[in-house]
Amino acid sequence: MPQKNIFVVGLDDFQRRQLSTTRHARDPRYAIHGLLPRDALVHVDAISIDGLLDDARRQLDAFPGSVDAIIAHWDFPTSALVPILCAERGLPAPSLRGVVQCEHKYWSRLRQREVIPEYTPPFAVFDPFADDPLADIDLDFPFWVKPVKGFSSLLGFRVDGPESFGRALDTIRGEIHRLGDPFADILARLDLPPAFAHTATMCLAEAYLTGLELAHEGHVFEGEVRMHGTLDMVRHRETFHRYEHPSELPMTVWERVDVAGRRLLEHLRFDNGVFNAEYFWDPETDRIGLVEVNPRMSQSHTYLWDMVDGASNHEIAIDVALGERPRLHPGQGRHRKAAKAFYRAYAPGVVRRVPTPDELARVEADFPDCRVALRVEPGQNLEALVDQDAYSFELAEIYVAADSRAALLERYRAICGALSFEIERAGRLEAPAPPAEQCPACEEVAHG
Repeated sequence: MPQKNIFVVGLDDFQRRQLSTTRHARDPRYAIHGLLPRDALVHVDAISIDGLLDDARRQLDAFPGSVDAIIAHWDFPTSALVPILCAERGLPAPSLRGVVQCEHKYWSRLRQREVIPEYTPPFAVFDPFADDPLADIDLDFPFWVKPVKGFSSLLGFRVDGPESFGRALDTIRGEIHRLGDPFADILARLDLPPAFAHTATMCLAEAYLTGLELAHEGHVFEGEVRMHGTLDMVRHRETFHRYEHPSELPMTVWERVDVAGRRLLEHLRFDNGVFNAEYFWDPETDRIGLVEVNPRMSQSHTYLWDMVDGASNHEIAIDVALGERPRLHPGQGRHRKAAKAFYRAYAPGVVRRVPTPDELARVEADFPDCRVALRVEPGQNLEALVDQDAYSFELAEIYVAADSRAALLERYRAICGALSFEIERAGRLEAPAPPAEQCPACEEVAHG
């Protein structure tokens, strides 16, 4: 049988390790290849859609074998490149229009309001470069503002009044074009209604959602929408502390977001792709609000699926991209709980020390199945980091697994205690907040 070749856009060493857990990696009938280097796609200062597409086409055209599947696990621009490349080669994938209807936050909100209005918070679109953009927002304070194209809370701000709106506006105006301009190139490839033709650098204001956040991950295969996992997304100080799988929210919440996701994805005619949708559930009011729909699998979830379900969620994405019905095997992993947690600094400074390779190796030896991925290096100015949220700076990602939430959080704290960072601020060397302060939410999760 001829070998089937699967291309993963922006493949790095960490995700290659996760892909090795899939049955495709163990089967000689399949071969997995990287397409475009990660450094050309993730945390880059300038994005050229045409340049990236041309580089990808040259690599695929030069490949001596067949091209049987292309998948994405990174956000924009990767998420928009894959449907274009797949359409050119007749490979299964969502349409570019279906992807953009999810990624364009204003367009997505309009479509959500058509079919799941009970899950759609009040919102308003505004031009951040207008003379008085606040006049276009008919929402009570506090509300959340963000560009129509962003990810991971990038340029997202809680607005408590005119003064904080002005501060957010200053930052947005200075940085929105980095993603907005290449997103405009994507919009130009679609036959859009006039109302959307020039909206790539617009912003959205939304009612401020409260409660507990969760992510529901699923896939669409030949028109059938299926959910394959739910995670808790624990926040602290307006940013993410960890993604934890599986969720411990009530089953009735899972069932409601399952129905909402099916109705929305069918309405968008999103087909032959994977996705994850984020929601807030308020346990006091029992209200659910949809945050956003991401039209791709998440690289942040690959380790979680491996530890809990026995294989990275790449396996599901590959099946769909090959035109094969995914096979699910929940609970087949080595642990009952897994999380991707973040070690953050909440004030600017210059990094002077990070954990050494020997220290990292000792952590992995002391805590089997746990991993640490550094996101900074000595000499780095935290304020110069790309793709940070508005409230913190990411120093490291900590991947941790255990058989209970209590054991998982105990491991997280111990790993944090074994990591030595030093940040220079005003001529003084300081350590980031200790683990207990990094994770006050550890003891505050209402359903834990």
